[in-house]
Amino acid sequence: MPRPSEIRSKPLIARPVTRRTVLKAGGTLLLSVLAPLPACAAQILAVRVWPAADYTRVTLENDSELKATHFVVPDPQRLVVDIEGLELNPTLKSLVAKIQSNDPYIKQVRVGQNRPNVVRLVFDLKEEIKPQVFTLAPVGNYKHRLIFDLYPVQPVDPIAAMIEKGEWSRDDAPVGQPELPAAPPDPVAKQESEMPAMVAVKPELPPALKPDPKAAAKPQKVTRMITIALDPGHGGEDPGATGAAGTREKDIVLAIAKRLKFKLEELPNMRVMLTRDDDYFVPLGGRVDKARKVQADLFVSIHADAFVEPSARGSSVFVLSEKGATSTAARWLANKENLADAIGGVNIKSHDKQLASVLFDLSTTAQINDSMKLGKAVLGEIGGIARLHRGAVEQAGFAVLKAPDIPSILIETAFISNPEEEAKLRDNGYQDQIADAITKGIKRYFSKNPPMAKGQLT
Repeated sequence: MPRPSEIRSKPLIARPVTRRTVLKAGGTLLLSVLAPLPACAAQILAVRVWPAADYTRVTLENDSELKATHFVVPDPQRLVVDIEGLELNPTLKSLVAKIQSNDPYIKQVRVGQNRPNVVRLVFDLKEEIKPQVFTLAPVGNYKHRLIFDLYPVQPVDPIAAMIEKGEWSRDDAPVGQPELPAAPPDPVAKQESEMPAMVAVKPELPPALKPDPKAAAKPQKVTRMITIALDPGHGGEDPGATGAAGTREKDIVLAIAKRLKFKLEELPNMRVMLTRDDDYFVPLGGRVDKARKVQADLFVSIHADAFVEPSARGSSVFVLSEKGATSTAARWLANKENLADAIGGVNIKSHDKQLASVLFDLSTTAQINDSMKLGKAVLGEIGGIARLHRGAVEQAGFAVLKAPDIPSILIETAFISNPEEEAKLRDNGYQDQIADAITKGIKRYFSKNPPMAKGQLT
């Protein structure tokens, strides 16, 4: 038996390398390089549905970007969406139960594994819709999002919506000056009215010289409605700031806006349009659009923001600036509020970038001047019931205040990041006080700045 050393010392006999062997080895190497690794399906983390008259939004939040294709099938109306790189999981299946019976556009949704790595969603629709399907990159607390926005073929008209709710009359004739709350009585005039009246005897005129009663009749006084656009900030995918106790800004400001709407509509000849009346997202430009479509006399955006330090406190009022922010905090806040479109989710391809910049002209300068008057009146009333963050109206480049023809203010009712103020914001009594103060401020503004006459709205 040979020893191990003898075995190692024996020369190795090389086999001849043929052309077939080389090709076989090269092919094996090529296959190993090109062979795809086993695909890892994306994970759906959450599903959310936001039904509203304006549109219904369905959101799929996931751990990676998804690719989707969609098409509409008529008779009956259906929206079919195929999502690649996805396997069914319980979270995605829960979408079926999230469709509400009162959804304006969706009857129901069916979810199934269409083929390996492709999930199909079929939305059975109540009417014909114009879908927008797009993705959103991670932002804030959100991961990747796949969005389905279902819009009606005929967009909802704000005036038509108010007519349907009985808040707007087709016979409105918005001409002339509105009837505003009566001014306090003049003490001098009151004294004169209490003095004994002096009797003057007028000579009788001949019949031919007597004035015609019809010609002397005063023209009939025509009043018009004052329209105010109230804008509860955030909504839907965009919760706004969140307090330590879990209070969401979008819920608080909607509650305050509804209280304010009720109080304003108790005043003579005033009506109110809410940019949103439920929990759904309206892009910043869409809020301004709604106000302009109803020819609003004022635009009031309501917020309850947060700051990096929980000690920040107090109410503030802001207007648009044409020369930059009046303070570092105002600039920081405007930048934060202007992120609403990114967080709430806007389809960039269809987004109107009109509000990205504003050409400041005479009309915009006049708007800012009127906005300052409104802001001072409202801030003065709020200061009577709450602590002010600063004692003056501040200015910054808030996108939502950029309607060039409507006096516009943004009110920070309190800091939701301050535990004491968060508790106040949750209190019905405080919400009512804030709404009452804003109402008084608006009354004070109009008593000194009556709106100009407008043509008839139809």
